[in-house]
Amino acid sequence: MYFNLIKSALKTMKSNLSRTFLTVLGIVIGIASVIIVFSAGAGLENLVLGQIEAYGTDILAVEVRMPSNKKGMSKDVEFSANMAMGVQITTLTLDDIEEINKLPNIKNSYAGITGQEKIFHGSESKKSVLYGVNASYIDIDQGEIEFGRFFTEDEDKTLAKVIVLGSDVKEKLFMDRNAVGEVVKMHKSKYRVVGVMHERGATMGMNFDDFVFIPIRTLQKRIVGINHILYSVHQLYDIDRSEETADEVRIMLRELHDISAPSEEGDTSRDDFRVTSMTEMKDMLGTVTGAITWLLLAIVAISLVVGGVGIMNIMYVIVSERTKEIGLRKAVGAKTNDIMIQFLTESVLITIIGGIIGIIFGIIVSYIISIVANHFGLDWKFVVPLRAFIVAGIFSLFFGIIFGLYPAKKAANMNPIDALRKE
Repeated sequence: MYFNLIKSALKTMKSNLSRTFLTVLGIVIGIASVIIVFSAGAGLENLVLGQIEAYGTDILAVEVRMPSNKKGMSKDVEFSANMAMGVQITTLTLDDIEEINKLPNIKNSYAGITGQEKIFHGSESKKSVLYGVNASYIDIDQGEIEFGRFFTEDEDKTLAKVIVLGSDVKEKLFMDRNAVGEVVKMHKSKYRVVGVMHERGATMGMNFDDFVFIPIRTLQKRIVGINHILYSVHQLYDIDRSEETADEVRIMLRELHDISAPSEEGDTSRDDFRVTSMTEMKDMLGTVTGAITWLLLAIVAISLVVGGVGIMNIMYVIVSERTKEIGLRKAVGAKTNDIMIQFLTESVLITIIGGIIGIIFGIIVSYIISIVANHFGLDWKFVVPLRAFIVAGIFSLFFGIIFGLYPAKKAANMNPIDALRKE
């Protein structure tokens, strides 16, 4: 019986191909969008995860933040608002980093601050980001030296006028010439180039090739005139103890900054710092990308509803065109359920065919997106998660049944005598 129903439904669809095509098109677009959204979400998550892991998976980050005592305001929103107004947090210092280094699970650390200066060499000049870090930066970060060397700890402590150029800065100032040992002018002083970084590209929105690396104390004292730092990165011996170590860092910094212990566990409102592990960062990323994916999916559902309404309208037209057929079937003994199942099968079959075509089309478009993204230098992996196929299949069946049910019910409830009289 079901084979005959499917055969009859296909024959009906084939009898008016243009109408069938327009009906299926709405479902194809909707289902393809589902596949594209899930694929793009997975690709974006992999891209950002890869950029996070470029910093290393065995690290703990400490950054300054604004303490919050205001109710009803997010701490991050308040911090951003204060930063926009020029408020600076100056409590995190290099002395704090030295104390954190005494913790048993801390292997190595570096602190960071930034500035901006115009660098001159001969007739060439370039405005670049000055990235002040400790000498241990090169041992923790994924960056590599291509020519020369990185500056030493002694050079950092003695406020030496030495710098390491990013590949783009070196290209602009020296072109194909050797930059190591050359002198550049910056902030009315001369600085000696001791190394050039290997080309790295952009990571987390920062182009490291456009950075000039300088000893942090040199940048603090000779150029920007500050004593604090913006953040610090700490390498761990045991990654499995990252959360425990993060708690130890919080307790230590509260003592160093005279911050009273929180009255409730997990309350960090009075802290003027934030401690984040890579595990926490990945979890936050997963939450954000997941929320974005489902939000986009809700928008895509609107196009599926439009496609479903199209199916309902077409099914009404089909029922109207086949009124005499319905009357004849009922007259020779067809039951109400038989008529209903017949038209419901046609509706579901339309959405299934549209779903299959939509899945194929969505995969093709997702693959093209990955090719284009990689062409522009993004490490975008082509991924279509299993849940994309599951959701696409469920949506196809759901909209086929929901929007085909009422027309099928209308056909099934027709009076056979009235149906046979219809011309």
